[in-house]
Amino acid sequence: MGLVIGVVCVALLGLVTVVGVVASQEKAAAATTDGGEGLQGVPEEYLTWILKADADCAEPEMTPALLAAQLYQESGFNADSTSSAGAQGPAQFTPDTWATWGRDSDGNGTASPTDIGDAVIAQGHFMCSLIKQAKSSSYPGDVRALALAGYNAGWGAVERFQGVPPKSYSGGQTYNYVQAIMANMARFQGPGLLQVSGHGAGPDALRKAATRLGTPYSWGGGGPGGPSTGFCDGTNGYLNGKCAASSTVGFDCSGLTQYAYWPAVKLPRTAAEQYGSTSDHPVSRTDLQPGDLLFWAHGSSIYHVALYAGDGNILEAPRTGENVKLASITSAMPAGDYYGATRP
Repeated sequence: MGLVIGVVCVALLGLVTVVGVVASQEKAAAATTDGGEGLQGVPEEYLTWILKADADCAEPEMTPALLAAQLYQESGFNADSTSSAGAQGPAQFTPDTWATWGRDSDGNGTASPTDIGDAVIAQGHFMCSLIKQAKSSSYPGDVRALALAGYNAGWGAVERFQGVPPKSYSGGQTYNYVQAIMANMARFQGPGLLQVSGHGAGPDALRKAATRLGTPYSWGGGGPGGPSTGFCDGTNGYLNGKCAASSTVGFDCSGLTQYAYWPAVKLPRTAAEQYGSTSDHPVSRTDLQPGDLLFWAHGSSIYHVALYAGDGNILEAPRTGENVKLASITSAMPAGDYYGATRP
């Protein structure tokens, strides 16, 4: 059967049946990741960045709920928040700390503590570093509490008291800060949307991709390093007549699958290329396992790839204007376009 190489997933009209995802019509959306480390009650514009900041950190103590509770304590999710000490933005970075951790993570050309993407990624990287420091310190107590204390008062204060500073320190500010965030994590802890059991290339790829649920679709966006802005090619990447991809940080279908498998399996970039590189390991529809790649095509021209998520569902980056989500195999794309499945 002939194969057209180089086609990235195209935008198609139609409805997608979403399985298990409940998107709030208000700004506080209820998004979740896998393994019970979900997220709920967070403003929509923070979702992608919190999930990315969590995924960037290999420390298991880091969770989306921890970051969300900290943002709530710092600013109430107010990007314009300022303090008398000169701290700015949703994560309340002071100029000195921002100089160390601030980056242009949202790709808008400016690294700013008031940009949600920049601030949340910097918060996550800073907290991840503090968690590592707390674990190596052997100080007593929850390493998350130690990291939070370091974020609020500086690691020097944690070293001074060899733990979270007591109520008597600085009027109890740091002590109360830590207590409030630790107590509030449950408020933002959502149920696990996708339970992934087992290990190996497929389950591990699916587990990794599940951390990106809720990330926007961006034509040509994403890759091994995570979501990124995409591009418009004259036909694809547009929304309401405007090029959405060039200003949307996210994934297209093959960007997501490449990210999921990297670096264990270094898939090429496009859906067609991914089929070509894995077609020597075909899988019948009755033998699908979590993490298998599923492909759709117009004739022999492959235009879409997704990860099998179990129970007849896939995890996919579907089309411009939508987000990474779970969907039914039978309704995600036109049934007649189903091309086959492979196991990388």
